[in-house]
Amino acid sequence: MKKNRPLSAQKQKTVQTITPQIAASCGSVRGKHAVILDGGKTTIFISDKSREAEIIERYNQRRKK
Repeated sequence: MKKNRPLSAQKQKTVQTITPQIAASCGSVRGKHAVILDGGKTTIFISDKSREAEIIERYNQRRKK
């Protein structure tokens, strides 16, 4: 009878080699620009600095409702 071992015991690779680079960087703010909203109460990070004014305007419109 063959014993069932957990997947972690079958593969002796580290998590870093299994996980793709893009998944490992989820939640990272590297290469992103901070946008301060609501007088410093809210901070978001965007990848395209040229959209900063548009995002601030949309945020302010939503706050008025």
